[in-house]
Amino acid sequence: MASDTRPVVFSTNAIHPDGAALLAPHAEIVVGPDTSDDTLRAGVRAADAVIVRAKLPSGVFEGASRVKGVVRHGVGLDFIPVAEATALGIPVANLPGSNTQTVAEYVFAALFALRRPLARMDARLRADGWNPARSLADGTQEIGATTLGIVGLGAIGQRVAAIATAGFGMRVLGASRSGKAPAGVTPVSLEDLFAQSDAIVIACPLTPETTGLVSAGLIARMKPDAVLVNPARGPIVDTAALIEALKSDRIAGAATDVYDVHPVPPDSPLFALPNLIMTPHGAGITATSMRAMSIGAAEEVLRMLKGEEPKNLVNPAFRKPAA
Repeated sequence: MASDTRPVVFSTNAIHPDGAALLAPHAEIVVGPDTSDDTLRAGVRAADAVIVRAKLPSGVFEGASRVKGVVRHGVGLDFIPVAEATALGIPVANLPGSNTQTVAEYVFAALFALRRPLARMDARLRADGWNPARSLADGTQEIGATTLGIVGLGAIGQRVAAIATAGFGMRVLGASRSGKAPAGVTPVSLEDLFAQSDAIVIACPLTPETTGLVSAGLIARMKPDAVLVNPARGPIVDTAALIEALKSDRIAGAATDVYDVHPVPPDSPLFALPNLIMTPHGAGITATSMRAMSIGAAEEVLRMLKGEEPKNLVNPAFRKPAA
């Protein structure tokens, strides 16, 4: 039975048992029953530290005088109102690199699902027989020796590029804020990347600058047989423009793990698109990455509860909270 004197760690969602086991001797772990704004606000107010797997609402730290630190169970910081935490003197950490391989593997799983749809072939074989199923192979495409465009060349973008070049012999183009690219990647403008690529991967973070970055104009530059894969964040892509391009067969297909609204509303027009592969924000989640992220989050929380700064502090300005 937990002691009332132990600190409380509020986790918006359950974490891997190995991460929980690290925390259990030192803190009481409370997992929210849901991720509604009211539940999240109440959980944060009663916590000494917070592990974030769901998007926190604005103003969530108001009245949260006990909170000594917040850790993103993953990388993307758009789930946390970092500026609000900073203003209140609350340190925030994330776990860079914790799901890089997982997301990179998702990208290629999506590319293969778009280019070599084995599940569709399997279903046709079972329903209609050998020859109808075999005929589907005639329209499939190899990804080797094609051009892959990557928007964002951080850890995930670079890992995707390495797999593409070394594993499949793809030509890789890259567009990034710095305009620089690692070895094996040709830096180009966004306009040229969308015009020249056979497949495009979105790998940049969501920021005010990247919101709506993949515009109708850029999508219109894509080749008719090109595909788009988005494991990053939904608002980076103009959803209406993507829907129109897919509905009109202006592009060959797309795969998306992220959306403007999570969960996707049941009446969303996305569900009616047969050339779109939809997954429920799981690109960064495998048993392997969940364990790594949960252990990493637990370790950072324990540092914060001891009054130490986390290894992956993202808001050093917290040390001088606004008046």
